[in-house]
Amino acid sequence: MTRDGTLGVAVIGTGRMGSDHVRRLDEVISGARVAAVVDIDGERAKSVAARVDGCTAYTDPAAAMASADVDAVLVASPGPAHEAALLEAFAHDLPVLCEKPLTPDAASALRVVEAEERLGHRRVQVGFMRRYDAEFAQLKALLDAGGLGRPLMLHCTHRNASTPPGFTSRMMINDSVVHEIDVTRWLLEQEITAVTVLRPAPSSAAPEALSDPQLVLLETSGGAVVDVEIFVNCGFGYQVRCEAVGESGTARAGDAHGLYVNAAGRWGGEIAQDYVVRFRDAYDRQVQAWVDATRRGETTGPSAWDGYAAAAVCEAGVRAQESGERTTVALAERPALYAPGPAGR
Repeated sequence: MTRDGTLGVAVIGTGRMGSDHVRRLDEVISGARVAAVVDIDGERAKSVAARVDGCTAYTDPAAAMASADVDAVLVASPGPAHEAALLEAFAHDLPVLCEKPLTPDAASALRVVEAEERLGHRRVQVGFMRRYDAEFAQLKALLDAGGLGRPLMLHCTHRNASTPPGFTSRMMINDSVVHEIDVTRWLLEQEITAVTVLRPAPSSAAPEALSDPQLVLLETSGGAVVDVEIFVNCGFGYQVRCEAVGESGTARAGDAHGLYVNAAGRWGGEIAQDYVVRFRDAYDRQVQAWVDATRRGETTGPSAWDGYAAAAVCEAGVRAQESGERTTVALAERPALYAPGPAGR
């Protein structure tokens, strides 16, 4: 760190998400600066670095992490590259904010958990940004305070306006429902034990070979049931909601009540068109919280265990998609390093 405690961050991956994090660190976040950017496309890395004073472009994550200017790492590269980047960060004992997924499968995610456990302290925060959304944080606080009594069910909605070419049914679980999986574990503080996937007749707007929408049912270790409507070609916008049903009340996050207009004989408001817009504030809060904790010498927020557990549930979800049957979740024993508490869940 510099004399004033400013954190030098290497951003690995300069695609849409990585570039947005570079902008965020450079223009929004306090206490950090972008010291390096890394991309296998060297020209793209140079182009991004040129927009930030004092930023160096690299094509090799290891080279960036070896730099004396780098105090922490933000991983925003494609999922298959995450394990190698995380293990390299561990070799330098660098704190990491890793965009989801931690890794693309449970086996590799468990290897990351075991490697971090060998360090003897946490270094990874996983980018499950919904935990930092104001409405979801209010819902969590309400549940923790017992304001709804014992939680019985969650009703979740996850809609995208459209999907890019090549989007598959598996990606509906691994790239979309993974967020509901993490939210369920976080809100209820229970593990997910089984997954069932139901498929209604596909929407006429669904691309060929994509079964859309789907209904995903999650069962938890505490006896709660969660339903997730995943509809990735709804056509009208991006919507994420979660309603908690307890023994003594209900509460819903995600209605996103913004400006409400009455004009020209119509009433209504705006629907966000993608996650970058809908969760902009959550991303800002997430990165600021990571920077603040890192400067204090702490690691907080979603842990590598949370990333592994989400990957394990996703694998069960994909199997349930393919089989049409209720599928149990295989989960390793939780290490003591990830015991629930202020630094973890």
